[in-house]
Amino acid sequence: MARPRSAGYDDQRELILARAAHLFAQRGYPGTSMNEVAEACGMSKASLYHYFRDKDDLLVSIADGHVARLEALVDQVLAAHPPGEGRARALIERFVEEYADAQNAHRVLTDDVRFLPEATREAILARERRVVDGFAQTIAELKPALGKDGLSKPLAMLLFGMINWMFTWLRPDGALTHADMGPIVADLFFGGVGAVKAPGKAKPRAAAQRGAKRITEKET
Repeated sequence: MARPRSAGYDDQRELILARAAHLFAQRGYPGTSMNEVAEACGMSKASLYHYFRDKDDLLVSIADGHVARLEALVDQVLAAHPPGEGRARALIERFVEEYADAQNAHRVLTDDVRFLPEATREAILARERRVVDGFAQTIAELKPALGKDGLSKPLAMLLFGMINWMFTWLRPDGALTHADMGPIVADLFFGGVGAVKAPGKAKPRAAAQRGAKRITEKET
């Protein structure tokens, strides 16, 4: 008979994932032991195994959970916003804000998924590809010619290049927050450097229209 779960089981599991993600991000997956994870969580190693069967199980839960949240976020934005610049901006801003509380998980996904068995790694990468496809679809909707020319996905990857590595330089206690950076990334993507404005400042209507026109105008 299976051992019943305690009332705080899910909360404890999330705490373990957060502490493990921090350790993996700081020390690397190979350099972190289950003993160290247990110590960071204030529990015995035996108790830790009640929640996760081994270190691979921890890594899968961190990486797959992170990508699953991103995938769900794409689905939510696509369902809530019609095709257009508003949808693309919502995707960008929501992703940047999501990364504010997922920096350790994202570093683990970037650096440590390679240590997983091939089938498990491919399942996680397939989720990542669906996230990229959601962005590429949104870009192609703005300018269909980009999709026909095979450029919507490369543009999506360039956009992710701005977003994904933000954790390497954006300090949690710095002058700019993730909430500040979301609109900045969107402005830069749509209108270039000239369209970027400081946080809290309203964008002039003419500049906003020019930024939208650059990416949405039809080819002649």
